[in-house]
Amino acid sequence: MSADRKRNQKFTHIGVALRNALSGYRRGPDKELAGIFDLWTDAVGETIAGNAQPAAFKGRMLVVHVNSSAWLHQLRFLKADIIEKVNAALGKPLVDDIRFRIGPFF
Repeated sequence: MSADRKRNQKFTHIGVALRNALSGYRRGPDKELAGIFDLWTDAVGETIAGNAQPAAFKGRMLVVHVNSSAWLHQLRFLKADIIEKVNAALGKPLVDDIRFRIGPFF
């Protein structure tokens, strides 16, 4: 294995990788919203973060993958509170809506 390949085997959080990849392709508000990947656990707490992770965003809508239908159902009831907490963590109201879907965690 080459020295360059060995040096590049450090793990990077998916949020950091996505933010770096998207930085050249997103508009200003979208770049700010990409910060959600870094602050998700602090915003929603470890219990929710262990069962639901932000996956994507389109405009001001955040798509969150959950690990079961039970969590999907529960988080729908908490949607308004989660939007409020996420916006507070981001420092401005960047998220207007959240869509919960059963999906993979990264």
